[in-house]
Amino acid sequence: MSLHFLREAMSPEELISQYPLPEKHKKLKEKRDLEIKKVFTGESDKFLVIIGPCSADHEDSVCDYINRLAVIQEKVADKLLIIPRIYTNKPRTTGEGYKGMVHQPDPEKKPDLFEGLIAIRKLHLRAIKETHLFSADEMLYPENWSYLNDLLSYVAIGARSVENQQHRLVVSGIDIPCGMKNPTSGDFSVMMNSCIAAQGKHTFLYRGWEVKSDGNPFAHTILRGAVNKRGVAIPNYHYEDLIRLLEKYNELDLSYPATIIDANHANSNKCYSEQPRIVSEVLHSRKVNDDIRNLVKGIMIESYIEEGKQSVHDHIYGKSITDGCLGWNDTEVLLYKIADNI
Repeated sequence: MSLHFLREAMSPEELISQYPLPEKHKKLKEKRDLEIKKVFTGESDKFLVIIGPCSADHEDSVCDYINRLAVIQEKVADKLLIIPRIYTNKPRTTGEGYKGMVHQPDPEKKPDLFEGLIAIRKLHLRAIKETHLFSADEMLYPENWSYLNDLLSYVAIGARSVENQQHRLVVSGIDIPCGMKNPTSGDFSVMMNSCIAAQGKHTFLYRGWEVKSDGNPFAHTILRGAVNKRGVAIPNYHYEDLIRLLEKYNELDLSYPATIIDANHANSNKCYSEQPRIVSEVLHSRKVNDDIRNLVKGIMIESYIEEGKQSVHDHIYGKSITDGCLGWNDTEVLLYKIADNI
């Protein structure tokens, strides 16, 4: 047998009991979650900005970044709801080198799952304490959701996971908005089927238990662009793409039709500096078509303190070790521009 069982991981209950969310922060989260949900129901016309590093790496630099976001959030609170990206599960795409904070809390050391589980919990708790902002994470591993389920206000399902039945079923039991990305092929039907599954009720096996889900009415789509068989990026944030998505939604009986536009990945051909231009086009499409305005609830941006990306062997504070990100100066300008154009 090539899979070796080393030691039993601590349970989510054990981790949460050791590092609990304070009662005063639970109340803040309830309020924030309701604000975000009202964007999807149409009760609020605020615009969501899900923004942050491609992958969380060091606690200090991530919290430094989120504190900067918090200052801007106060100034644009009447227009925007900023949801920081704290993507603690996300490794390098190939799985080589950095494994993601949950497995490798220090990018310069070997993976350690126990230390990683504690590190991601402490990172989120510190960010909440310092900023009163509640974050988004990508659910790369469905079984890890339980370690953070009381801390997150948004969950994304990635392009390589959206076809996986376990991801779809777990989302159906989550009570916060979850975005289902189009797969790397760009197939809208796969993405829509994921939303149908996530909004449905199911009974399934999860973490050794038979569980039942109530369905997640806030499951929605994320457009992140596609890649064809030759490896060429095909964006899907243009006006015509949004009209096509509207038509797909009109064919289905889904709750709260909505989409988030991912300004990086295949939409930018991983040219992170193109994100402000892409955001501008999306905002223009919302302005000229009320149906698109009602459909597009927000934007997803990859951003950090320093622009670009670094090698896993470098030691540059606040610079992405996975995909390239906008730097802080450009990020600040972009956030105010979004607020001025909503």
